Amino acid sequence: MRAGIVTLVVAYVLSQFYRAFLAVMAPVLNADIGATPEDLSRASGLWFLAFAAMQIPVGWLLDNVGPKRTASVLFALGAAGGAAVFAVAQGPLHVLIAMGLIGAGCSPVLMANYFTFARVFEPRVFGTLAGVVLGVGTFGNVVASYPMAWAVENLGWRETMFALSAISLVVAIVIWVLVQDPPPLAAKPGEKKGSVLTLLAIPALWFIFPIQIINYAPAAGLRGLWAGPYLEDVFGMSANGIGVVTLIMALAMIAGNFLYGPADRFFGTRKWVIFFGNLIAAACLFGLWAFPDDSIVTTTLLLSAVGLFGASFPLIMAHARAFFPPHLTGSGVTLINLMGIGGVSLFQFLSGRVYSTAKAASDAPAAPYEALFIFFGLPVLVGTAIYVFSRDRTD
Repeated sequence: MRAGIVTLVVAYVLSQFYRAFLAVMAPVLNADIGATPEDLSRASGLWFLAFAAMQIPVGWLLDNVGPKRTASVLFALGAAGGAAVFAVAQGPLHVLIAMGLIGAGCSPVLMANYFTFARVFEPRVFGTLAGVVLGVGTFGNVVASYPMAWAVENLGWRETMFALSAISLVVAIVIWVLVQDPPPLAAKPGEKKGSVLTLLAIPALWFIFPIQIINYAPAAGLRGLWAGPYLEDVFGMSANGIGVVTLIMALAMIAGNFLYGPADRFFGTRKWVIFFGNLIAAACLFGLWAFPDDSIVTTTLLLSAVGLFGASFPLIMAHARAFFPPHLTGSGVTLINLMGIGGVSLFQFLSGRVYSTAKAASDAPAAPYEALFIFFGLPVLVGTAIYVFSRDRTD
């Protein structure tokens, strides 16, 4: 069982890698096959769209087929197959198709881990295990930067993608060999088998949904998109300086995953750890809004704090899982994951409009970023205010 879990974690590292590796390939893809930044933006967006669209089907498959076949087959066909399509791409359309396949292939691996944790391990350690997987998996983002750039430069981008396809296929095969499905669960006597609609009918979850939708969006949006332009426009930083600041923020996000995981057992509560953590994250966003050009040290500290305290996803998942009927665990964890990924996608899309509108209204370099910090900060505050009415559970 443990060897299978390790293999699923390796697959999740690859999943994190695949969502972030396009940035370093932009120049060579533009030169070789004419893929523009706009083309790559669409391809990256399709990765997230395919990933999100697969969550509900993946939940059904986990509950009814099990994590072994669900993760291994989808990862082989989608991740390995998509990487192979990418390796032979002749134009932007092929990259788009490849990223869609990879997104679908990566969709089950984290949830297969969470499903196994919920069904096999004691409920009190779910948050810790969930945080560890997220923390380890986030190192895929690190590999997608300099190591990927080195491989592309020294091996060639097509050769690198073929190698990634082979690695993904091997991981999928090992998942098939090592992962063990937990014993199937049936609904209790007199209890309907249920579906996602059954989960949506649980009142307690509706106080958790809003914080799940918004909690990761600010850190993901700032780290993945807006930190670079902000640091360049307001502080005049070079690519190297931006890289240092965003690396510090990324490491803070990794640390947050590891720290949030066991925090419920340390403090004896999930609700209040999540509540105060997100309240601090909101305060840091308002701090960035109030002092957008104060100093690079202050800005780095505030951005890192947003990453650290905004990494409450594993504990929110653990809190929501406590309300799931056991036989709907797969559907439950994928529903919560869908909300998180959907929230990131929605706020990424809307943030571009906020930026454009604010930039057109003022010539001040910091003005559009002030608008973005408020845009991210207010929903976190609202989500936290709704969450305060949730029912605490640590089982």
